[in-house]
Amino acid sequence: MTLIRTRISRRSFLKTSAAAGGGLMISFSWLASCQPNTKEALAMPKEWFDLNAYLRIGENGVTTIMCPNPEFGNNVKTSMPMIVAEELDMDWEKVIVEMAPFNTSLYERQFTGGSQGIRRSWNSLRMAGATARHMLREAAAQSWGVPMDEITTESGTLRHTSSGKSAGYGEFAAAAAKLTAPEEVTLKEVKDFKIIGNSKKNVDCRKIVTGQPMYSMDINKEGMLVAMISHPPAFGLKLKSFDGASVKNMPGIKDVFSFKTFNDDYARNYFDTNTFPELVAIVGTSTWEVMNAKKTLKVAWEPFDKQSFPIDARGNTGTVNVPAGLESSQDHMTAMRKKAAEPGTVLRKDGDPDTAFKNAPKVIERTYSAPFLAHNMMEPINCVADVTEERAIISAPIQAPEIIEGTLSDRLGLPLDKVEIVMTRMGGGFGRRAYGHYMVEAAVISQRMNRPVKLVYTREDDMSFGIYRPTYTATYRAALDENNNLVAFHVKGGGIPESPLGRAANRFPAGAVDNYLAEEWAIDSNITIGAFRAPRSNFLAGAEQSFLDEVAEAAGKDPIAFRLALLDRAKNDPVGENNAYEADRYAGVLELVREKSNWGQDQPGVTRGVSAYFCHNSYVAHVLDLKMENGRPRVEKVTCAIDCGVVVNPDAAANMAEGAIVDGIGNAFFGQMTFRQGAPEKTNFDKYRMIRSNEAPRLIDVHFVKNEIDPTGMGEPPFPPIFGAVANALYKSTGKRYYDQPFLGEGFTL
Repeated sequence: MTLIRTRISRRSFLKTSAAAGGGLMISFSWLASCQPNTKEALAMPKEWFDLNAYLRIGENGVTTIMCPNPEFGNNVKTSMPMIVAEELDMDWEKVIVEMAPFNTSLYERQFTGGSQGIRRSWNSLRMAGATARHMLREAAAQSWGVPMDEITTESGTLRHTSSGKSAGYGEFAAAAAKLTAPEEVTLKEVKDFKIIGNSKKNVDCRKIVTGQPMYSMDINKEGMLVAMISHPPAFGLKLKSFDGASVKNMPGIKDVFSFKTFNDDYARNYFDTNTFPELVAIVGTSTWEVMNAKKTLKVAWEPFDKQSFPIDARGNTGTVNVPAGLESSQDHMTAMRKKAAEPGTVLRKDGDPDTAFKNAPKVIERTYSAPFLAHNMMEPINCVADVTEERAIISAPIQAPEIIEGTLSDRLGLPLDKVEIVMTRMGGGFGRRAYGHYMVEAAVISQRMNRPVKLVYTREDDMSFGIYRPTYTATYRAALDENNNLVAFHVKGGGIPESPLGRAANRFPAGAVDNYLAEEWAIDSNITIGAFRAPRSNFLAGAEQSFLDEVAEAAGKDPIAFRLALLDRAKNDPVGENNAYEADRYAGVLELVREKSNWGQDQPGVTRGVSAYFCHNSYVAHVLDLKMENGRPRVEKVTCAIDCGVVVNPDAAANMAEGAIVDGIGNAFFGQMTFRQGAPEKTNFDKYRMIRSNEAPRLIDVHFVKNEIDPTGMGEPPFPPIFGAVANALYKSTGKRYYDQPFLGEGFTL
């Protein structure tokens, strides 16, 4: 039995009086289980009763469960309500799922990113369901005149065994809604879960496959205009002038004007972009007309001087430096090589690495690099804004609504309570939609036009606006003694404009080696970067795991056995006190993937690469099987083992792992953004190579470690280690080590 205090978030249990049809209600014509053979809708109740911010129960027992976090393909809109329904002990077939409104007074952390949604909401969601269940039992006990401890529940039904009385939740919903929420509630044991751990269909699947409106691109408002923006064609440039008169007479064009994204005295947060703060807006009656005007518009740009501005992220203040100049990829590589040769900032030091390397009979040193990457979500950047003097309604696909609302309030000159953010479903995000600048842009344009406005980015707009994955490099050194034991390890990582290392300095193999050194450095840039699926880890894992394979080979050891031996040391005789991983869980995924992949049983023509990594509180290991076909690599199969604690929705979790694996393989083979004189050289898919359907693995086999640990990250952890698995399998096929991403260019040859 687990007791949990409900006052962990008292505001989450603000109740409203019973009201007929109260609140926003989406009437679905299908069951939340999304079974394709569903013949009729759930009968909508005449009255709804709010038991807390997360759920309302109808008088007929139909229950609406709110999903507090924005949905962008990670299935939180299904998985989060499953957690509530589990503790409520509800019949899933009688559940309707609704996206909760953005409301920081009712919900905590309405943020989708960092693979923390389920992890951070686990207790709150369970508490919401358990609290409602408690109140329903209490209402039944009062009505039946029996002790509440004798009331049991199952699938939305209350029972008193000795008297034979039973009733559906709907019969006591009104009475329960009038009760005071308890100070603490009892949570289920994991072994008693009936919904959690059993796969449920995506609650939006029918809408998705039938093309029903769910996205902000689908929104149309009376009198709505269409807007696009023109931004500098190269980083390092700013607006000099534009000739609005040249397009104002074109069909459908209403206005052309420049505007600033931020007020001059505004202290930006970490998710506010910085490179293009002044843009030109083209506004008209249709997308086609605006696109034609944008192509015709004459705009002059000029270089800007170096600048700096304050940053304030919830009290964490600092300064962002933006250098002048038109940067190029070749110059980036030169600058990084030079910087890497200089002393870095020491993040961790165990033992005496200098002496260990000096005296070692065998030293291995390798350097790895990775380029800038573009996110390339399927859904274009867009936003619908309706701003008046009194209020603003902003509808957009946004991962971090709470972080952008302050920027909107400041720029529009409206108090926070007059700024309403409507969270729509996102067609992908991968970190890109944590940056809500497009919402500010749409809002400013709407305010200027005094009309609802739909802002739309072209693919070229998005790919040339920035917020890329940074470019990184890391140098690794390993020292082996006369018995080929690893006695020293050194990693020095850096990048433009950030280091990939940071807190990862305390990850494996730290804690497993007597002499260990981690250093970092960074070079400022005016190219805007941001979170990209598994930030920093997406490079570091591939580099580290490629290097460990090479060290294992030099030591004459099997790569999995080599890693497991190090993890055994970290578990039983760890070095240092700040090791940021659990060695036994790390070893667990390696042992599981070894078993499930039949490691050691080679197949003719197939080479195998292994990789494992810890990030976002979870552990993932991959074994990748590769064949060469017509001189090019072909991924046949990926076997994946994951320890992310309790798995809420197994099919959905496996889908996320599969997507991460395919995405990672594509980026490892092809992903690359380059610059010449500040200008992105790849602005659409004709040049920016993405993985194609026929290049995806023929089979992905996902396995989860079964335990009762509270859920940890799932969306991002399977992504980083696939890079190393690809590199290690390629080496086995070609006899060549791969140090620089992407591994395959258009001119790839063996």
